[in-house]
Amino acid sequence: MALPSLETVECDILVIGGGMSGCGAAFESKYWGEDLKVVIVDKAVIERSGATGEGLSAINCYMGQRYGWNTPEDFVRYVVNDMMGLAREDLVYDVGRHVDSSVHLLEEWGLPIWKKENGEYERIGRWQIPIHGESLKPVTAEPARKAVGKENIYERVSITHLLTDANDPERIAGAIGFGVRENKIWVFKAQAVIITSGGASNVFRPRSVNEGIGRTWYSVFATGSAYGLMIPIGTEMTQMEHRFVPTRFKDGYGPVGMWFQYFHAHVENSLGEDYTVTRDDELRKYEPYGSAIPTPTPLRNHQMFLDIKEGKGPMYMRTDLAMQELAGGDPAKMEKVREEAWEDFLDMTIAQAMTWASQNIAPEDTPSEVVLAEPYIMGSHSGEAGAWVSGPEDLAPPEYFWGYNKMTTIRGLFAAGDGVGAAPHKFSSGSFTEGRLAAKSAVRFVRENPAVVSLNSSQVNTLAESIWSPLETFDKYKGVSTAEDINPHYITPKQALVRLQKIMDEYGGGTSSLYTTNGPTLERGIALIEMLREDLEHQGARSRHELLRCWEVVHRTWTGEAHLRHLLHRKETRWPGYYYRSDYPDLDDTNWRVFVNSKFDASANKWNISTRPYLNLVK
Repeated sequence: MALPSLETVECDILVIGGGMSGCGAAFESKYWGEDLKVVIVDKAVIERSGATGEGLSAINCYMGQRYGWNTPEDFVRYVVNDMMGLAREDLVYDVGRHVDSSVHLLEEWGLPIWKKENGEYERIGRWQIPIHGESLKPVTAEPARKAVGKENIYERVSITHLLTDANDPERIAGAIGFGVRENKIWVFKAQAVIITSGGASNVFRPRSVNEGIGRTWYSVFATGSAYGLMIPIGTEMTQMEHRFVPTRFKDGYGPVGMWFQYFHAHVENSLGEDYTVTRDDELRKYEPYGSAIPTPTPLRNHQMFLDIKEGKGPMYMRTDLAMQELAGGDPAKMEKVREEAWEDFLDMTIAQAMTWASQNIAPEDTPSEVVLAEPYIMGSHSGEAGAWVSGPEDLAPPEYFWGYNKMTTIRGLFAAGDGVGAAPHKFSSGSFTEGRLAAKSAVRFVRENPAVVSLNSSQVNTLAESIWSPLETFDKYKGVSTAEDINPHYITPKQALVRLQKIMDEYGGGTSSLYTTNGPTLERGIALIEMLREDLEHQGARSRHELLRCWEVVHRTWTGEAHLRHLLHRKETRWPGYYYRSDYPDLDDTNWRVFVNSKFDASANKWNISTRPYLNLVK
C-alpha cells in the first residue's frame, strides 16, 4: 500500500488524547487562550474515549471542602500512606486544592450527582461521591468540543510519535500519526503539546484470556501511549516500576470499591475467615504504613495473597450479607438495594453484570468470587507511573520546579492524567483537573515563548514511512506463505502483543509467577523485550485497524521495558501485594524512599536510571 500524502496542521496548543484530562485541557486552553488555536486529536471519538468512556458509578476524588469533609493536606497524607511513602506532595496537593471546583463544573454541565434531601452530596467513602456516571464522558466532551470548535477536533487519528524542534531536541514541536479510517498521514506542528493519552492495560498477560483482547478491568484501549510517546524523545520518567494490582470480581472484573464503601461488604476465604482480621499482625512488618488508616491498598492485597498462597481460596465477597443488612428485612428496600447493585456495574463494567447473569448469581443471595488481577501501569488511579513534571511555583521546592506547572523535562511538552508520574489517586475528576492545570500553564508558555518552532522535514518523512511500513510489509510478503498470519517476513500485532504479555507475566512478576521476580529474572526479561522491540520494526498489518494495533503494541512495549528497568533498579519490595522482589524482600525506607527516574537516549539506544529525593512538604 503506497504511502499517502502528508497533511500538516499548525496550531498553538496540541492536546493528544480525548479522555477526561484531554477534555479538561482542551476546554481550559480556550478559556485562558481565547485567541489561540487549540487542536485535540483522539484515536476514537471524544464522547466515549478514554478510561471512563463506558461510564463510572462514582467520583473517587472529591475533597468536600465546602462541607468540611477534608482538606488538601488530608488528601496528601492519605495518598502518601497509600503509596507506601512515595508521592510528589506538591502535585497531589495541587490536584486536591482544585478538584472540588472541577466537580462542581461537571455538575453545572449536567453530570447527575447523588444528593441528600438537604441538597448536600451523598458520600460513600472519605473521597467518594456517587454519580449516574453513564453520562460522565459525554457531559465532559461537549464543552471541550464547543470550546475548540469542531473544525479543530481530529478524531479517528492515532498519534504514533512526538516531534522535537529541528534545532533543539529538548523543545517539543508537534506530533505525527495516521488516520484510522482514511489513508492519511497527519503532521501537527504546535508551540506546546499536552499529553493526555492514557496509561496501560494489557501489558501483562490478563488473568482472563481469549475474551476479546483479554477481559480486563481497565480500558482495553488504554495502550500506554502517554509513555510510549514520551519515552523515545528522552522525556524524564518517574516511578515506572510502580504497578497497580486491583482486587476484582472474578471473570467479569467488576470493581469492588462501591461494595466496600457503599454496601460495606467484606471478603472471606473458604474457611469463613476475614483476612484483614486474621492477618492483622502482618501489617506490623511494614510500619509506619501498616498502621495507617485506611490500610494501604498493596498491604490489603498482601494479606489476601497470603491466604491464597496457603490454599485458603476461593475468596468471596459477601454481597449477600451486605445487601441483606442494608435492606434490614424490608422487601421494598431490598429491591432498591438490588437495583443499585446491578446499576453499579451497568454504569461502568457491563461484563460483570453479564457474568452474574450467566453464572446464575443473585448477589443478594450468593457470594461472588474475587481475585487479584494482573498488573496495570498507570498514573491516575492507584498507580504513579508517568513523566517527571514541574510542580506549581507556589508549592514546589527548587528540586521539583523548572518554570511551568505540569511541564515535562522537554520544553513545551506538558502532561496530565496518566501521563504525570508520582501523583496518583486523581481518578476521573483529578485527571480532568490536572488537564485544566496543564492547559493554563501551556497557554502561559506559548505567550512567553513566541519563537516559532520548526520541523525537520527529513525526520518527518522518515517517521511517515515507518508509520505506514506495516501495511507495505504485509502487502509485499503476504503471498510468501499460505497462512497470512504465519510468515517469515513479519509478525502480526496480535502475535507481538502475546509475546510482550508472556515476557511481562513470566519475568516481570505477573499472575503466573505469583507477582514475584528477582534481579536475574528481570535482566532476562529486559533482554527478551529488547529483541521484541527490534522485531516490532517488522510488523505486518492487513488494514488500518491492524496498523493501529501495531502502534499500540509499540507503545505498550516501551511501557513494559521501562517497567522492568525501573523494577531492576529499585532494590527493595516497596509495594508487597503489587510485586515481590525475592532477592530484596523487605521495604527499605532508609535507602529507597526515593523516586526512581529514567531517560532514554535514542542516539545511543541506552537507558539512564537515576533517583530523585522524596521531600516531605505536608506535616
